[in-house]
Amino acid sequence: QVQLVESGGGLAQPGGSLRLSCAASANMYRITVMAWYRQAPGKQRELVARITPGGTTNYADSVKGRFTISRDSTKDTVALQMNSLKPEDTAVYYCWAAGPAFGSAWGQGTQVTVSS
Repeated sequence: QVQLVESGGGLAQPGGSLRLSCAASANMYRITVMAWYRQAPGKQRELVARITPGGTTNYADSVKGRFTISRDSTKDTVALQMNSLKPEDTAVYYCWAAGPAFGSAWGQGTQVTVSS
């Protein structure tokens, strides 16, 4: 079983920055794609950004140019640098990972609140 643990959420002012990190306990399972999702109150969970083993990235249109996803495949970690934060970025952010042997796994989520 793969376990994902997020850290780095919190409160930021509009225009500010936060960095989320996620560490995977892969237990010898190979992890392929890693991603960040978010879920705001009353809304469906949505993809924020994803990154392949080769480093190819995809972003939701709403975060392009502001957020950057990165990973260290040797350590099974993924990070999300969030700049120019907006109140509409307020949500619980979830780390997600996929692999051929275990399917997919979710982290427990970390709260990000953008407010003045």
